[in-house]
Amino acid sequence: MDYGLIGIVSVMILFGLIVLLSASSPNAYKQFGDSYYFLKHQIIFGLIPGIAGLIAFSRIPYLFWKKHAWNLLIASIVLLLLVFIPGFSAGFGTSHSWVSIGGLFSIQPSEIAKLTFLFYLAGWLSVRDEKSVSDFQSGLIPFLSALGLIALLMVLQPDTGSTTILAAMSLVVYFVAGAPLAYIGGLFALGLTGISLLVAITPYRAARLTTFLHPELDPKGIGYHINQALLALGSGGFFGFGYGHSRQKFQYLPEVAGDSIFAVIGEEMGFIVCVLVIVMFLVLSWRLMEIAKYAPDKFSKYICIGVGAWILVQAFENIGSMAALLPITGVPLPFISYGGTSLAVLMSAIGVVLNISKNTK
Repeated sequence: MDYGLIGIVSVMILFGLIVLLSASSPNAYKQFGDSYYFLKHQIIFGLIPGIAGLIAFSRIPYLFWKKHAWNLLIASIVLLLLVFIPGFSAGFGTSHSWVSIGGLFSIQPSEIAKLTFLFYLAGWLSVRDEKSVSDFQSGLIPFLSALGLIALLMVLQPDTGSTTILAAMSLVVYFVAGAPLAYIGGLFALGLTGISLLVAITPYRAARLTTFLHPELDPKGIGYHINQALLALGSGGFFGFGYGHSRQKFQYLPEVAGDSIFAVIGEEMGFIVCVLVIVMFLVLSWRLMEIAKYAPDKFSKYICIGVGAWILVQAFENIGSMAALLPITGVPLPFISYGGTSLAVLMSAIGVVLNISKNTK
């Protein structure tokens, strides 16, 4: 088993819990009268299930997921459909991306679908040669149909951020499997066209794009979130104000425990630690690619590459939105942001890679 991968992931999770404690304490005390509420919730519904998933998935032979990839895809489609059914759906803001389990806790099916769709995609591509993958009828059309169905269900929630991550991960795996660069470019252009149409027909997406292009406009309205994030990052300087001394977390910066946690890291720990966080994600992705390089077969290779692309794209989508390099999409920072389903699923995905690492050449 690749213990280097375990070490990198463990450091990131521990760092995430430490940052989460500081970032979430004011909101936790205000909402629940308990400064440790979000930390305890993350441990109970994210870390503990994640450890169980990592251990279990690292022991299950990875070919099990290839055998049951189709069934897992169907199950994830059912979960994605449940968010539209009253009684099961649990919303937050404009998004209805959660399924309530008995009113006790909720799960986010789009996070689960990232992993199950990767199993399906890797299994489908692994039984095809490069000629079949590059063929328009037997390669591109089935790939686009499967991806389009899952992406459509995510967009309707609406969850554009997760849709972008799923699409980027899928395109990377499809390209590695032998898809022509012309197909990848065409699919990328198709995706941009779809995003443009969504922006045109939904006012809140248009507002996010306007804010991204001109963050100085309406700083107390649609530009409030990004301006507060930039203020937090900029005020931290090179070394930050010190752990626990963020000012923006006191009801100024929205979603401090979720997608804005990187801004709190910048404010409290400074530019140096922000760079180290980025380096950690790069090292983690490199480790996953090294395992893929020596993977025993095509299925395991595509799984490792897909998990690496997933984590890297999601990390830079989150960090880029906080630095005003990308529009804000609301995706969590992997292993660090608050979000039980995201943490548990990512740790389970790492468990699958660990099992593959035991069988590398």
